[in-house]
Amino acid sequence: MITSSLSRRSLLACAVVAAVLGQSAAYAEDAVVIPAPAQDEAPGSSHMEKAVLAGGCFWGVQGVFEHVQGVQRVVSGYAGGTKDTAQYETVGSGRTGHAESVEVTFDPAQISYGGVLQIFFSVAHNPTELNRQGPDSGPQYRSAIFPATPSQQRVAQTYIAQLDAAHVFAAPIATRIEDNAQFYPAEDYHQDFLALHPTYPYIVFNDLPKVAQLKHLFPARYREQPVLVKPAT
Repeated sequence: MITSSLSRRSLLACAVVAAVLGQSAAYAEDAVVIPAPAQDEAPGSSHMEKAVLAGGCFWGVQGVFEHVQGVQRVVSGYAGGTKDTAQYETVGSGRTGHAESVEVTFDPAQISYGGVLQIFFSVAHNPTELNRQGPDSGPQYRSAIFPATPSQQRVAQTYIAQLDAAHVFAAPIATRIEDNAQFYPAEDYHQDFLALHPTYPYIVFNDLPKVAQLKHLFPARYREQPVLVKPAT
């Protein structure tokens, strides 16, 4: 059951359905084919690394990365604010400093940090939108990268510069790089939302197309069975 805490997004989903009835998915972002990063992290001995990324509603970003080979776990949550306000309804005010984010745990022997960012920029969201994604608006839906190490920060900065210089998007990249931010997991009912509610209108029109684009543009990266926070029993 979808809890009453989702009433705001449920109403928005109904508006989306009404707007696109009989038409193509108006709010589904088109993926963009982009080059891999020219500079990336060197392979290390560790088989676990974490990336924290914000690209609008965390349902879709989590859903995309749960289908990526080499990803071990993806958690929806909040980054950029403090622990005491890391709660869905409070973050929804747009005044807490948080962004809806995901923490991606991945094996760098299978996919590099730059590879994670390539999917983030290409498929998971539109990095040229400022403080919004599709039907959602406000700073809590901003595009942001929260690097965990100086190496991640260098890769992110140089990759954004590379993509802007190549004009692969119709507008400049609006993604912010934010340092020293803590990640706070979201409420249980937000985890694995795409996988658990594939017929929910918001998911159908905004997020399932992203998973399809991942499969189409990155077939070697795509995994059919998602890696879930809450594995099926």
